[in-house]
Amino acid sequence: MSTKNTTDIGLGLWKIPNDQCAETVYNAIQVGYRHLDSACDYGNEVEVGEGISRALADGLCTREELTVTSKLWNTYHSPEHVKPALEKILRDLGLDYLDSFLIHFPIALAFVPFEERYPPEWIYDPKVENPGMKSAPVPLSDTWHAMEALVHQGLVKRLGVCNYSTGLLNDLMSYASIKPAELQIESHPYLTQERLIRLAKSYGMAVTAFSPFGALSYVELDMAGEDESVLTQPVITQCAQKYGKTAAQVVLRWGAQRGCSVITKTTKKARLEENLSIFDFALTEEEMSAIAALNKNRRFNDPGHFCEAAFNTFYPIYD
Repeated sequence: MSTKNTTDIGLGLWKIPNDQCAETVYNAIQVGYRHLDSACDYGNEVEVGEGISRALADGLCTREELTVTSKLWNTYHSPEHVKPALEKILRDLGLDYLDSFLIHFPIALAFVPFEERYPPEWIYDPKVENPGMKSAPVPLSDTWHAMEALVHQGLVKRLGVCNYSTGLLNDLMSYASIKPAELQIESHPYLTQERLIRLAKSYGMAVTAFSPFGALSYVELDMAGEDESVLTQPVITQCAQKYGKTAAQVVLRWGAQRGCSVITKTTKKARLEENLSIFDFALTEEEMSAIAALNKNRRFNDPGHFCEAAFNTFYPIYD
């Protein structure tokens, strides 16, 4: 039985509506969340900051007890834009520093000024006849070295990356003066990513899994089908019945028991509490293996698919 670690389960802020975001963050901290996963691109960091500020003012926790993550968006990869992008994030969040600052995607896009559009999203100029993405010739190593300066300046505690492959991780380790502390990736029973996770851990990186339920995050975006839910798989429902837990709790337990932090998203207080209640049981090795055997390398968050479908630009980053 593992002991509870308040950073094992984090609150993801993606797709949380602005008018519910501050209250959701406050409620999450109130019930015990200490890991908040934010990003410029989510478009709600002002409200995230309001929730954090209120929670700190009410004495629910100290700033030092929180792990606040945000991410560098694709349009700010050029070294001269990295620090201003972080400073904008900090202003919106109302914070003096980030605990973790991640490269959101290994995709460099042309700069869009803050005053023109923020967050800038994927399309370079939505006003043209056939809007699409516009690449920028910025090596990932240049971006990383600019981020390292933020650590030296005390604006960021740790650096990391999202959506990197094994090849990109190996390359990053060859030039990083400050080694990445975190890898954030899509991972769930349909996309176990075992080799990538093993490599990251061999480099001493913490691994954070987003979209732990797989299709659940993507059905509303027409990026997954209702029939692709992992929560209805017999091995999951049987474990839920055995342990007196929900199917969702079993999947979260599997993710945490693999040694990953798991990012969940909900606006419901009861569900916030439910998602944290996974530390009073443990899956057997056989159950862990049976759930991992559901893997079919099904990736839902894939730029190779959604960039062409939504942004008129073919831009794969995975083979």
